[in-house]
Amino acid sequence: MDKIKTILIPFDFTQASKKALEYAAGFVGRLDDIKIVLAYVSGNCNLELLPENFERLEKEYEGILKNKLEWEIQDGKLIETLIKIRKKDKIDLIIMGTSGKDKKEIKEHTNTAHLVLKGKCPVLVIPHDCQDYKLTNIALVIGREEIDDTKKLGTLLMIARKCNAKVHVLTIENQPGIYGYSKEEEKNENAIEYYLETFYKERVFIKNDDVIDGINTYAIKNDIDVVAILPRNQTMRSEPTEGELTQMLILNSKVPILVLE
Repeated sequence: MDKIKTILIPFDFTQASKKALEYAAGFVGRLDDIKIVLAYVSGNCNLELLPENFERLEKEYEGILKNKLEWEIQDGKLIETLIKIRKKDKIDLIIMGTSGKDKKEIKEHTNTAHLVLKGKCPVLVIPHDCQDYKLTNIALVIGREEIDDTKKLGTLLMIARKCNAKVHVLTIENQPGIYGYSKEEEKNENAIEYYLETFYKERVFIKNDDVIDGINTYAIKNDIDVVAILPRNQTMRSEPTEGELTQMLILNSKVPILVLE
């Protein structure tokens, strides 16, 4: 895949899904030949299938996008249905809005977190309180482990190239030890330089026991528009993680999260 051709947005007419569509429209722009598919999974909400609702939305965006909005209207469980649509329509990127969670519910899996962990596709998560579309600075968060599949960085390159965005590579030092000098980290550096080309801006290490706080603080101070993560970033010899960091970021991030899969 050398460019993003098709974007899937789970859409149920809620504010979260409308925010995701607004962001996608800003990302695609008026001239790009990128198709946006809206997936309405009726088993996930009680909204009646009123034709005027769909027609009104299509009319709203017909002067904003080059291509007409397309629809996938299906019954079924949300995540399983979205995964089927992704495979059938050869989706390159999923953009999904999130409504946020109460602190008491922070340990619960949201639909967004489930899709991120099961979808096997890059997902861009748009927080409910995200401001207007802007994408000029991206922070790629990595740990000390060797990146298991460096080809995933290709998606990040496509987005950076399309938006002419600079990529900051960030590691949070939350454990004892010396950072930045291991063989694994050297391999990561070489891969990042190779894949990100001239869009690679800087390498940053920040000490913070709280990874989420470290990421959010850096994002705010450095005007970061998107935080990119590799949820299965571990050595080839280790077991896959349960995605705790991914879930926590989705629930607590102040900026959109790009999950590279």
